[in-house]
Amino acid sequence: MPFDRWNALNDVPVFPAERFGAVADRLGKILATRNDILLFQTEAVVALEAVAASLARPGLKAINIVTSPFGAWTGGWLRRGGAEVVTLTAEPARPIGIAAVTAAFDAHPDVKAVFLCHAESANGVLNPLEEIVAAARARGIVTVVDAVASVGGHPLAVDALGVDIAVIGPQKSLAGPAGVSAVSVSPAAWALIGREGGPRDSSLSLLDRKAWLDAGRGALPGTSAQLEFFALEAALDRVEAEGLDAILARHATAARATRAGLLALGAEPSAEAGRASHLVTTTCLPEGVDMEAFLAAAAPLDTDFSAGVGPGAERLVRLNHTGRRARFETVLSGVVGYGIALGKVGQTADVAAAAAAVAAHYRADV
Repeated sequence: MPFDRWNALNDVPVFPAERFGAVADRLGKILATRNDILLFQTEAVVALEAVAASLARPGLKAINIVTSPFGAWTGGWLRRGGAEVVTLTAEPARPIGIAAVTAAFDAHPDVKAVFLCHAESANGVLNPLEEIVAAARARGIVTVVDAVASVGGHPLAVDALGVDIAVIGPQKSLAGPAGVSAVSVSPAAWALIGREGGPRDSSLSLLDRKAWLDAGRGALPGTSAQLEFFALEAALDRVEAEGLDAILARHATAARATRAGLLALGAEPSAEAGRASHLVTTTCLPEGVDMEAFLAAAAPLDTDFSAGVGPGAERLVRLNHTGRRARFETVLSGVVGYGIALGKVGQTADVAAAAAAVAAHYRADV
């Protein structure tokens, strides 16, 4: 190939500066919020760290709810900035209970912020977001929510709930690119961020990024990640064409059908109904089955499942039905593939019954 031939991946035109604000507005509509939307030309973990860094300083006391290894990172980021952190850790691979959260709030009346993840892809649990946010609002506590996995998979009405900061990435339920992310920020959150001592002249400073808002939301600071933003626009086009309600319903159906299929196989989903993520469904391998041997048996089937991540998830298998995978064919192949793989490692599984259980959910939705 001649060296000067145009390449669709590398010779991308500059993303028009006037469209960044429109992208932010479209993301705000998905979040059902009128709060400020900041755009990050990075994967969402950087946005999560930026939020922690922008809030953390001596004098801030925060509760950090940990329901996966990734939640523990937040505590480290907050401590690095000088914040006092109360760590509230759920049972391994289980959601946090609202009673534990309210007890922590009552035991620490000087807490100013609470950090939590909505839905965990690591272990398949769903935390009680609505109850936690309501309890925090009643006490004047700023809420910071990692909604990277949940946005588009679970309802997330930021303004109606009263979420102060929501961090999202389009690469999961919205089936978009991984190299961009966004943060919604409420007036109460800006007041906490704006206190003296916050980071400035830093890629982790939300105050620095607020200058983009104040300047009219034109070109983003630094070199624009044009390919990622064109991809994000295309993903938003697809989201709007299908409709957010339809996407939410598709994920809910995929989760219900996967759960039913596993139960028909004789496999128990690890997360309770109503406290399980709509993005992945997790189940524990039978006693005596080695994880590596099981995954090796499943590999030729080309199904979309993997081992769980973190404490309590060592024997969990995650069946992925996120984004474009939240469809009948992926759910069916995942459940049937799980049953076939069990058979290959010497376990009994009624694959026909599992397939019928999955199909029943989709037949009901037609």
